[in-house]
Amino acid sequence: MFLLDILCHPVWAFTTALLALVVRFQRRGRWDPRACTVRLTGKTAIVTGANTGIGKFIALDFAHRGARVILACRSEARGKAALQEIREKTGNSDVHLRLVDVSSLDSVREFAKRILEEEKALHILVNNAGVSGLPRQITKDGFDTTFATNVLGPFLLTALLLDLIKRSAPARIVTVSSVNHKKGHVDFSHFHGENLTYYMDIAYNHTKLHNVILTSEQARRLEGTGVTANSVHPGVVMTEVIRHYPCIIRCIFNLIGIFFFKSPEEGAVSSIYCAVAEEMEGVTGKYCDSDCYLVLPAPLARDAALAVKDFEVCERLTSKL
Repeated sequence: MFLLDILCHPVWAFTTALLALVVRFQRRGRWDPRACTVRLTGKTAIVTGANTGIGKFIALDFAHRGARVILACRSEARGKAALQEIREKTGNSDVHLRLVDVSSLDSVREFAKRILEEEKALHILVNNAGVSGLPRQITKDGFDTTFATNVLGPFLLTALLLDLIKRSAPARIVTVSSVNHKKGHVDFSHFHGENLTYYMDIAYNHTKLHNVILTSEQARRLEGTGVTANSVHPGVVMTEVIRHYPCIIRCIFNLIGIFFFKSPEEGAVSSIYCAVAEEMEGVTGKYCDSDCYLVLPAPLARDAALAVKDFEVCERLTSKL
């Protein structure tokens, strides 16, 4: 009863509210997209996973700046809802929905084919779609679903659209990774669901390491083309990415997150920074943290020989036999 009396006391409530405000204020990054005056009129951008969370706010920002925005989504119903919301909030009618399941290589190929048929240019590609906490599932292509969604799908999509992106230079490719890449390691058998531990974010961490490694190698291969490629950490964000975690973990995460974690809008900032900020013009092969600072990724992510091998393995796995 004594503890309950303390928790219910007005002073406790006031102190808790004050602490929440202080924490939220302190977590603001150094770069504010609302203060950035860059316009994207005449530019075309694709954002995967744009129907919810970080992806929706990235697309919303691009639409505000006047870009032609393509929402690349798996769910038609949720994609249409996001499309309507973005058009209404921005007044930009040049926002469009195209369906793609990035875990399916055939779906990625069909999506890319349509883009190449319909679009004359592509200035920004944001590989945002991702999953975490899935149980073991193997796609019809023979790949682990987490690796297919987070690594192979984005890799193939970028490769298929690369010539269009090059013709549109200057252009930027942004891949959403995570600071959790530092907990990952590279084992190429993981792509087929072998030697993987399926619990919470373990498989996810491995895929995020691949994202940083492949982006670095992509940037090296794109040198001199006018196309940049960077990976980002969005921060610890309150999104649906943990929807496959145990219920108790989700509850704890959401409770703590109210005070300490980023909202999806805040989590979108580092991706927007890499995609539009003037100071990122010509910057490539870098890893950007959630406060928009360029920082060193994990040592494995800086292994040039490993990057070449990883890239070649992904080329082989996504090639159409």
